[in-house]
Amino acid sequence: MEIDGIISAIVIGIVIGVLGRLVVPGRQRIGVLWTILVGIAAALIGSWIATAFDVGDTNGVDWVEWLIQIGLAAVGVAALDRSRPRTRR
Repeated sequence: MEIDGIISAIVIGIVIGVLGRLVVPGRQRIGVLWTILVGIAAALIGSWIATAFDVGDTNGVDWVEWLIQIGLAAVGVAALDRSRPRTRR
């Protein structure tokens, strides 16, 4: 993977992570770095799943691939949020 591929993976990961956070209701107690990492993982895994189902490369915008990636990011954000201990204030 070249440097432009790494940079685009990070940018796409940020977008996917933020969109995944927006899908999950309520306030999440995970940081920005975790959001980005979840987004990058969701983008990579979502691309692989979309390619496996032959919807990864279509004419125009790959809406199905984006929905898969955002769904995976939402699941990842929710799972990380639930794994964090609750603090009382």
